Amino acid sequence: MDSEAQTRAYAEADFNESNTLFVDKFGDFFTDCASSGSMADLGCGPGDISIRMAVQYPGWKVTGLDAGPNMLKLARQRLGREKLDDRVQFRHSYLPDDSLPAASFDAIISNSLLHHLPQPKILWQSVLHLAKPGAAVQVMDLLRPDTEQEAQRLVAVYAADAPAVLQEDFYHSLLAAYTPEEVNQQLLAAGLDRLKIEISSDRHWIVRGRVAAGG
Repeated sequence: MDSEAQTRAYAEADFNESNTLFVDKFGDFFTDCASSGSMADLGCGPGDISIRMAVQYPGWKVTGLDAGPNMLKLARQRLGREKLDDRVQFRHSYLPDDSLPAASFDAIISNSLLHHLPQPKILWQSVLHLAKPGAAVQVMDLLRPDTEQEAQRLVAVYAADAPAVLQEDFYHSLLAAYTPEEVNQQLLAAGLDRLKIEISSDRHWIVRGRVAAGG
């Protein structure tokens, strides 16, 4: 997802609906968020959600982490326009990233990263490594459809006007995504069973909750 063609298509695509859903769901669930804190956005891509969260929570500092240099270039260009350099930073990072200090964030968020990783445990282990005791966690990703035909239908509904490269990425991402049952097994294996999953749209699930004291 970091070739020039992909990042260009990604920059021009309209993800307002799903990104707004992500931010709204966080606010609906974590009504007791402190007035200040530190937040990590794992797989931040071009930085839209990182910046939205910084705007929504003006007392918080947000660190966006991504393995794609081209995505990070887009994120930093956007950051320059938004003038949030004092509270938002973007960092090149491959997960798991042991160079990041343990238990250093009050909130961990991630949108549509899990299905890109070679092993799902990479994400959940990174959450455990980075989260302070009691940290808020929200992860959203695609919901794998039952059939390839359903995946094609979702592409036709939600990406009909998108460039072909983005339509192809969306289709393959849907097929690479996980079911809620699979995600629950991942959470149990990682010791994150305090986090709960729900279906948030016809193509997304969302996991939310707080990390227990001591991980």
